[in-house]
Amino acid sequence: MASSQIRLKILPSVRCLFDKLVQVQVKGLAPHKQVELRSRLVDDKGVIFKASALYQADEKGLVDVSSTPSLGGSYTGVEPMGLWWSMRPDTPHKKLVKKNVLSPTLVEIAVHNGATGEKIASEINERQYMMEGMKRIPVREGRVRGVLFIPPGEGPFPGIVDLYTFGGGLGEQRASLLANKGFVVLALAYYCYQDLPKYPNNLDLEYFEEAVNCLLDHPKVDGPGLGIISMSHSGALALSMSSFFTCIKATVCINGCNANTVFPLHYKDIVIPPLPHFFENIRMAESGLIDIIDVTPDPTLGENRASLIPIQRANCHFLFAVSEDDHNWKSCLFAEQATEMLKSHGKDSFQVVSYPKAGHLLEVPHMPFCPSSFHAALGRAVVFGGQPKAHSWAQLDLWERVQEFFKRHLNSTDAY
Repeated sequence: MASSQIRLKILPSVRCLFDKLVQVQVKGLAPHKQVELRSRLVDDKGVIFKASALYQADEKGLVDVSSTPSLGGSYTGVEPMGLWWSMRPDTPHKKLVKKNVLSPTLVEIAVHNGATGEKIASEINERQYMMEGMKRIPVREGRVRGVLFIPPGEGPFPGIVDLYTFGGGLGEQRASLLANKGFVVLALAYYCYQDLPKYPNNLDLEYFEEAVNCLLDHPKVDGPGLGIISMSHSGALALSMSSFFTCIKATVCINGCNANTVFPLHYKDIVIPPLPHFFENIRMAESGLIDIIDVTPDPTLGENRASLIPIQRANCHFLFAVSEDDHNWKSCLFAEQATEMLKSHGKDSFQVVSYPKAGHLLEVPHMPFCPSSFHAALGRAVVFGGQPKAHSWAQLDLWERVQEFFKRHLNSTDAY
């Protein structure tokens, strides 16, 4: 198998946005020759992620990952983006970290001789976060800290607040990729970022109100309504903003809770206490990791009701996305309770999408599956659940639904 004749192609280009599908082809192989394809990236914290899959060329010496099945390795079957979503960290319990979205995530795709392991061809896939002409603007207005992403064009564009609060800091991946679709997106920080507190005593909803008003005042934002996208702990925060701020018109809550958790939530003279947690209900998973699925109690029972978010006050549209194998908490139950509360007050402006075999961290498409990671409240790794292939499909499906949801309910005519 002469390596000089073997060509690896990433189509339509080696450069693409992170959420885009690409086509990997290997040409010039001997008919029916077995090769191993390997993927590798190093994230912004230096963690190495890798995957591999075994393929057999057809009678013309071609492997096309979009139609040729993997015979073994990190995944099997026809999986066009399997070399991306099936990557695993060399260091256990790490999720992919991208601190600087101004630079691409570089993924090496390599062809290795199936018999000897020798590398015979490779290419670098540059997965970018910002389309040409997009603006990334750090925000420091009053107390508000974050980053604003503005798509190219005259606008104005619908505005969205991206919340990813638990654990502190700021995540820009989802916000930047969503802005590519024709939205002005504010990735909002709350603590452990720049001059914000290292650890909050409470969730001050007036800070988030200030951020919402800041976004509405921007000349590129088409008001008077805004959207919110949230996941996990920030889900209850998004529900709270929707309940108290009349400008919120469309809210995405991904694997969130319908009650306040961890920190007391303050808004003017209102205080919503956090749910109690029953750490004695922690159990060991088969993997040896701790499973916290039973730590959070039913928020509709007894005194727990004081922690419920009053979403019956909201006048916006909701998209609840839940994973049926979420082991962080009972997302399906919490979404069901939230929608029952809305229905009991005569409101039907919601939809629920449920993903079998998906785990807690539903992120952007082609993100490496993260079945376990460090939990900020517990200070150790926990199991998040899910199966890689099903989880990957869920991320892809939800991403399309999120765009459609915001375009419909934020009256976006300029969305891409």
